[in-house]
Amino acid sequence: MKYFVYTASENDTDWWDEFENLTGTPPTETFSPCPKDAGDLNKHAVVVIYALVFLLSLLGNSLVMLVVLYNRVSRSVTDVYLLNLALADLLFALTLPIWAASKVKGWIFGTALCKVVSLLKEVNFYSGILLLACISIDRYLAIVHATRTLTQKRHWVKFICLGIWALSLILSLPVFIIRQVIEPLLSVPVCYENLGANTTKWRMVMRVLPQTFGFLVPLLVMLFCYGLTLRTLFQAHMGQKHRAMRVIFAVVLVFLLCWLPYNLVLVADTLMRLQVIKETCNRRNDINRALDATEILGFFHSCLNPLIYAFIGQKFRHGLLRIMATHGLISKEFLAKDSKPSFVGSFSRSTSTTL
Repeated sequence: MKYFVYTASENDTDWWDEFENLTGTPPTETFSPCPKDAGDLNKHAVVVIYALVFLLSLLGNSLVMLVVLYNRVSRSVTDVYLLNLALADLLFALTLPIWAASKVKGWIFGTALCKVVSLLKEVNFYSGILLLACISIDRYLAIVHATRTLTQKRHWVKFICLGIWALSLILSLPVFIIRQVIEPLLSVPVCYENLGANTTKWRMVMRVLPQTFGFLVPLLVMLFCYGLTLRTLFQAHMGQKHRAMRVIFAVVLVFLLCWLPYNLVLVADTLMRLQVIKETCNRRNDINRALDATEILGFFHSCLNPLIYAFIGQKFRHGLLRIMATHGLISKEFLAKDSKPSFVGSFSRSTSTTL
């Protein structure tokens, strides 16, 4: 295939570069100063992945919310945080069919829906890491300092969760405000940022501030809290307590494995746009492919937490079986065979039960 070189001005190049690296981006081979990359992800394969994640997330997170809401008596502070995490993942999963359709047909849903689904994507990410940071603080206070302040006063947790949702919305507002449907020449419509003049400047503001307060700071909080928590558990030879924390550690680890690669590639893309690292066609294509792949990995996160609870969280399995037995879906004899759940907070009333 032959590629036609388009002699673009610097502003033209920047304008067309704005359509790269995001869900629903159009083909730009006609005007791009670089030849088209043959390694782009197959659109139909991506649609299949989105459909799978959507179905698993819809089923899994609905069950998690059902179990937590049903078990009011044994619901812990951490369960409340995990309930909100499941809600965030569920809301994001509902947007996946729209993203999937846009992969094939371009953005045909209008600017209003473009803004809403983009907002839900951002809120899902920020609320996820902020909720995990709050869980790490709760575990740190309960184990390292043996304090019951946050865990006994459960009405505080409600306000904390409301604060997390509010902060997530604030961090996501820039994307909501500037997202709109753009129809580039010789390409399908896209849902993307319209930054106007000074694109590089605004892009840096939109990336640096949310990434700092919505990712880096919560990540450092988690590393600090869990580092000291693990040290305390090992020093005190609290084997049972360490086993009880495995669900939480698994949730944090999966979140980082899913979202950290995307954020690292995003940093590399930002440095390239700032000319801190030299921009070449090969490097740009490599970063584009990495952003596409790691974004899909991040989307996978919305369906993984319920699998963690099902395979690691004994309390979740027991709670789900109890609901099924209550409604006659399984026999009570089968429920009796299920072992009594081991509670995360068995060593402290203030830290009782977690999924």
